[in-house]
Amino acid sequence: MSACVPTRHDHSSRSSRPSRSSGVKRPHSPPPPPRRGRFRIAGADVSASITVFLLAIPMSLGLAVAMGAPLEAGLISAAVGGIVAGLLGGTPLQVSGPSAGLTVVTAETIQIYGWRTTCAITIGAGLLQLALGSLRAARSALAVSPAIVHGTLAGIGVAIALAQLHIVLGGSPQSSAISNVLHLPDQLARVSPAAPLIGALTVTVLVLWPRLPGRAGRILRRVPAALASVGLATAVAAWAAPSIARVDLPSWRSHALPEMPQGPVLGLATAVFTMMLVASLESLLAAVAVDKLIADRNRSRPAAFPAGAGKVRATAPRTTGELSEIGGHPADPAMPAPEAESEAESHAGPADRSRSTPPLKRSDLDRELRAQGIANAVSGLLGGLAVSGGAVRSSANVRAGATSRASTVLHGVWILLASALLVTALERIPLAALGALVMMVGLKMVSLAHIRNVHKHREFLVYGATIAGVLVVGVLKGVAIGIAVAVMVALHRLARTRISVTRQNGEHHVSVRGQLTFLAVPRLSRALGQLPHGADVVVELDGFFMDHAAYETIQDWSNAHTAHGGQVAFGGRFGGRIAEPAAAAHACCRPWTPWRNHHCHDQPEHAPPPQSAANRPAPFVTADTTTAIATTGIAPPTVPDGKASALPPPHIHSGPLPEPAPPLPEPSPLPRTATTAPPGPAPHPAPTPQAASHTAPQAASHAASHAASLQDPAPADGPPRAVGDHRLVRGLSSFQRDTAPLVRGELARLAREGQSPSQLFITCADSRLVTSMITASGPGDLFTVRNIGNLVPPPDAEEGDHSVGAAIEYAVDVLGVESITVCGHSDCGAMNALLEGAPDAPDTSLWRWLRHGLPSLGRAASAAGGLVRFSGRPPADVVERLCLTNVVQQLDHLRAHPSVARRIADGTLRLHGMYFHVAEAQSYLLADEGRAGSRPADVFAPIAPVHPDEPARTGA
Repeated sequence: MSACVPTRHDHSSRSSRPSRSSGVKRPHSPPPPPRRGRFRIAGADVSASITVFLLAIPMSLGLAVAMGAPLEAGLISAAVGGIVAGLLGGTPLQVSGPSAGLTVVTAETIQIYGWRTTCAITIGAGLLQLALGSLRAARSALAVSPAIVHGTLAGIGVAIALAQLHIVLGGSPQSSAISNVLHLPDQLARVSPAAPLIGALTVTVLVLWPRLPGRAGRILRRVPAALASVGLATAVAAWAAPSIARVDLPSWRSHALPEMPQGPVLGLATAVFTMMLVASLESLLAAVAVDKLIADRNRSRPAAFPAGAGKVRATAPRTTGELSEIGGHPADPAMPAPEAESEAESHAGPADRSRSTPPLKRSDLDRELRAQGIANAVSGLLGGLAVSGGAVRSSANVRAGATSRASTVLHGVWILLASALLVTALERIPLAALGALVMMVGLKMVSLAHIRNVHKHREFLVYGATIAGVLVVGVLKGVAIGIAVAVMVALHRLARTRISVTRQNGEHHVSVRGQLTFLAVPRLSRALGQLPHGADVVVELDGFFMDHAAYETIQDWSNAHTAHGGQVAFGGRFGGRIAEPAAAAHACCRPWTPWRNHHCHDQPEHAPPPQSAANRPAPFVTADTTTAIATTGIAPPTVPDGKASALPPPHIHSGPLPEPAPPLPEPSPLPRTATTAPPGPAPHPAPTPQAASHTAPQAASHAASHAASLQDPAPADGPPRAVGDHRLVRGLSSFQRDTAPLVRGELARLAREGQSPSQLFITCADSRLVTSMITASGPGDLFTVRNIGNLVPPPDAEEGDHSVGAAIEYAVDVLGVESITVCGHSDCGAMNALLEGAPDAPDTSLWRWLRHGLPSLGRAASAAGGLVRFSGRPPADVVERLCLTNVVQQLDHLRAHPSVARRIADGTLRLHGMYFHVAEAQSYLLADEGRAGSRPADVFAPIAPVHPDEPARTGA
């Protein structure tokens, strides 16, 4: 078995486990699936549905106004989206309805074909969505570049804001975004004060409502900001501007239903495809974002622990921002980020916060796409707007504590009832208030987080081109422009190759950045041709692809250059051969792998044969390894007399020996140096008589080659190094090759700014404890003190050795660490020695030090020692009990130090107890470790592995 593959020791007997048919539930078996019964409605779903309903009413009316559609069509689509998509969808907590993303598409379709034909187009888009969902094409729809999707929705948002600005100013929007911009001066010239003031009031309430302070603010924030702003604007308009334009809901008897589409077939097909594309993308991306929002909500709730287990809770910070900010997925948020946060706090009732709900399954995107298609077909048949999953309603639903699809369905039922019973109240709403609400929705679709993200990934050109295309020529053509620009950017990056030539320490360095294709061959040939004959050249290939033309160019030049007496070395960014996985050559040499398992050090290309000091030439590199020269541009160290340094990097091979033996054939994708064969298959040259004379000595010494490979090349004036030195130097070389280039910048920053660790880490000197590995820390994080037994002598007990006390004082008073951790471990040799008792000759350095552990031994033997345990189980044996007790005892010693006591009293320092089980690779934390005095029990709780986005927590 490879040394890099961990083995699993399972000592449990299969025969001792109860069978499934025995009726005995296994301790770790999954819970039985819930029984399917009638449609259940929880109290949390009822309260969440009311919250979403209060938000959906003004949003639906405002979007209908923005699209130029009948106002009742917005209510119909909201009800159908809630009931139909809620019952059939693959994302239970997603709320569907009229969406801001479809505003521009639907408005343009109504202007061209009329309302009744638009309803038929909506039916066609729904049927196309149903077909794509049946073909399981949902995941493929997410393959579009995020810059294109974000740019499309941002362009739609800008178009919405420009159109609704005219309504806020008391006018009517034009047919396109460009027309709205051009007609804006005329609208400003004839503006009346009533509509702009009502719009400004609506925007002000939308912005300030989530920031209401105090207890009264927390109570008021239970009302959605959208409803509060529209309600206040309606009340003010009824008193101050009775003649302002208001909502006009026609009679349901005159409601228009769809008709057979009339118009050119190509234009109708384009409208169907455009509506389907925007609605599908918005729904699927919102579904993925809802999954992440649900995961954030679940992580923010306290984790449930078994009875009797030690409980150490860690909650995730509440995420702010709308659904559009989660995971980089676009959406159509309707309110500022703090408002969403406040709604999350205000709408989650006490029962919802305290009760742990079963986790929901991840979204079934194909089912969601089919449900959206059915909802669109039904909405079109009933004369409603197009439907898609929206972030505003879904965000409010999740944050209000919804637990199932019942909340989504109920919100649709409430909208149906309001459409029949609250017509008089709805007709009092000013159009300027709805326009201001939708304008804010459009502005929020231009997300600064998305802009920063695409700029970080160098996709801003694609993002900007998509926005401009949507604003100028429409949604579908804008998406096509974005795709075209994205393809051109990708081709440009593929063809862009930077080639530079520098001279360092007498060597010529050729640096090739980017992919090597035939397009870069002319510049590469020109750069290589300018190098002088016979020069030492290092070629650094920093790319992941090389086509045949570039390969042949480099190979031919390498052969010609070495034929003229020059030497060539090739290297890459990651220390491996080009066209080979970065870690293939060193698959076993992980940072945590022990030296004895670094088998790559025993391979011929990594272990050079021993040479005498007289015959050892100056070190140089070969194509088989990435050298310090290739990666850092630093030449190997030399001593003043020109000989090799006493510690040459082991992975830098020596140059050609006098009268070398023929090289062994070895396949390689790279050109070789003068000391190796060129790449690719080549006939093995027949050995010359002189070379054949070297064959016998090589065969005679073949038996000793393995032992020789375990020795490092000897210093210029000394014998070969032993195996231990060899491993140390090999480890240093691996660091210089693999790790140093990655951490050099951070170490340089620490060298400039000085260290400022956040934690003092006191642990045992045991070689099995790698502190940086088990804490996942890096340079500058931990101020570490290691000694035998992780002992902390009391401040008045350090006789002759004050190193631990000095380190504590320096860390607390000078470095100002925020916490101190005392870490013990399993099978500690110091604890075993304490249990065995004092030796015959106790006056030794080791035993004088171990005397500081005698209080731990006494504590473990007393009644207090029986209170130290793990969460869920007692210590395995007396050694483990003493190891745990020692951590608790050393924390008491630590509190006796004056500097520590002073910082604890000030509340600026925390103490932590930690235990690491070596055989299980499991860390445990001491619960309530920062408190002094007696505790009912000292419980060590295990650290559970979590996703990188989740908070670390402990539990049984």
